[in-house]
Amino acid sequence: MPLIDMPEFSGDLLAEFAARRTERVNTPVIQPAEPFLDMAGEDLRRRIFLTESETGANLCLRPEFTIPVCLRHIETATGTPKRYSYLGEVFRQRREGAYEFYQAGIEDLGDKDIASADARVIGDAIGILKALLPGRKLGVTLGDQAVFEAVVSALGLPFGWQRRLIHAFGDMAHLEALLERLARPQPVTGLYPEIAGLLASGNEAELVSRIDRTMQETGYSTNASRSPAEIARRLKEKLELAETRLDGTALLLLREFLTLQLPLADAPAALAGFADAAGLKLGPAAALFDARLAALANAGADLSAMTYRAAFGRPLDYYTGLVFEVTEAGSPAVLAGGGRFDRLLTLLGAKDHIPAVGFSLWLDRIEAVRAKQ
Repeated sequence: MPLIDMPEFSGDLLAEFAARRTERVNTPVIQPAEPFLDMAGEDLRRRIFLTESETGANLCLRPEFTIPVCLRHIETATGTPKRYSYLGEVFRQRREGAYEFYQAGIEDLGDKDIASADARVIGDAIGILKALLPGRKLGVTLGDQAVFEAVVSALGLPFGWQRRLIHAFGDMAHLEALLERLARPQPVTGLYPEIAGLLASGNEAELVSRIDRTMQETGYSTNASRSPAEIARRLKEKLELAETRLDGTALLLLREFLTLQLPLADAPAALAGFADAAGLKLGPAAALFDARLAALANAGADLSAMTYRAAFGRPLDYYTGLVFEVTEAGSPAVLAGGGRFDRLLTLLGAKDHIPAVGFSLWLDRIEAVRAKQ
């Protein structure tokens, strides 16, 4: 039996899912913890309720549905394309509100027409909210991680720095801290002089040998999780990243890109103008962005009523392209949020690449808006 009551509008919600030809699924409340710890992102990792099985396996109370639905799809060897819907309890540590609450959503797996699937999932989220909240004005914000990745890649930063910036996408405070480090590199400190000298000389074989000797002498090698060669590689990468300096022009370009915020209808021209002025090639990411907007327009969406924000992301590490949120106009509370996660199913063990996009609905927040009505 649930510890909290099912939202009173659940029947209407399930009818909306059925009208969109989704298959309703449920997943166990107790889930393996590793997929969430490895792939969900720092914000969610901090909020998970962890436990342990009798055999010592790490388990957790289900903190969200996307990963469990994808695991279920892989385990049942179900073909694609497939559209799943869910409605059930999730458990998270929260700053405000109950630790247990209901979440619902749709996961759209396997549709290779990326632009069309993106437009459909945005339309589904808006359509369901309009049905549950008749007469309420909604605000829609879109971002695109793939476009941000294309900008970072075009600037020619080392791969390690690209990875850091992409990981911070959506967290403006973290991004600003990283950009400050790129503007004012800090030297690596705390290294033994001999190790620092070997790093500077580029003599990798001697560096690995010296690290190995140190590990043997200190007894660290008996329980080390990393080999001397891996430690040497990480030290070289750390030194390279610490010494990397983004020139003033590139830094200004990246900051200029992150300030872009405008009606979605105007975003393609703004992105094209930015790329031309900066001399950057955004390639397939820009083409997919334009195709998504065309699909949205063909579906009857009012692009001028939606906002594109270049710095907008969502606090889950598995997103790869489109990200979006829907709020009640004038309120910061997110009623629906989602995006594209094309790499997730492969990381979870799928043998073939499965494109995927989806969204979740925050039912306690929707219930609060309905109560105001």
